Amino acid sequence: MPRPAGRDDDPAALLGGDVPLRPMSVAEILDGAVAAIRRVPRLTLGFALAVSTFVQILVTVAAYFFIGDSARDERTPAVLLRSLGAQATLSTAGMVLSAFGILVLAGFLAPALGREMFGRPAPGRALRDVRPRLFSLLGTALLVMAAALAGLLVPTLPMIAALAAEADPPVIVATAIFGVPVGLVLMIWIYVLLVQAVPAAVLERRGVAAALARGRALARGGWWRTCATLVVTLLLTIFMGFLALRLPFIIVSIVLSAGDPSGGQAFAALVVDTVGRIVSWSVVLPFDAGVIVLLYLDRRMRREGFDLDLRTRPDAPDADFFDHWQTA
Repeated sequence: MPRPAGRDDDPAALLGGDVPLRPMSVAEILDGAVAAIRRVPRLTLGFALAVSTFVQILVTVAAYFFIGDSARDERTPAVLLRSLGAQATLSTAGMVLSAFGILVLAGFLAPALGREMFGRPAPGRALRDVRPRLFSLLGTALLVMAAALAGLLVPTLPMIAALAAEADPPVIVATAIFGVPVGLVLMIWIYVLLVQAVPAAVLERRGVAAALARGRALARGGWWRTCATLVVTLLLTIFMGFLALRLPFIIVSIVLSAGDPSGGQAFAALVVDTVGRIVSWSVVLPFDAGVIVLLYLDRRMRREGFDLDLRTRPDAPDADFFDHWQTA
């Protein structure tokens, strides 16, 4: 029975490898994401380093100039409490930009991991594979993020309006109790529903609207499994990005910030903390992106029997690699 090139001589290869040509367990998806970083380190780590450096330096500069002015000379509880809202806003903005970077990186990783599944590793072709679909990739990633954020924002509008109008505390609390949980649930539901549209935009050569529709179709019947895998990925990301990788930088930053704030130690502590955030996010971004791509590949095989379909197709030359991903 015909098989994809690179798999013919070794039928056992269909059952193993970094990206096996069969439905994958959650553990295999996580292992495959780590293997993706090892397979294409220049693409994954280079892109992640560029995104992380831009985002974290932007957040640090904004915090230093827009928050630091009020807290540099006076470290009282009142000043620190007043700055919490601005700090939370900047941190949220940084996380949103990083999440957008994860989606874009997933689009770049999709052809590399797809070729790996076919037994045709070609890490040097990743940029050439994505270039014709770059605007579709960016548009799809942007709309996935916008839809998820809209799901969070709409239910919390009453709370935001109450805060802006300086309403009574009971009103603010009541709107928050309703709006925040509903908004979080909607955001998660929409993100899980649409996230597979990003690799579909690149591998299936689809436009933005068609990719979003494709993402919804792939999520149908597998939403809970996709969500559970992403939750496990999030927990690993929190452990690696906010604890394990950042811990040495946090310790050094605390030691430096304990010195005289008028000297250079406070600035040095800020620099060390920023470097720590850049290093940690540069590792976790490609891991998260790889999981998204592997979820797409796994969903194609589980929902559509993609692996079985490939074994019955005649082989196509490498130039027609993307023809394999088209749906009937």
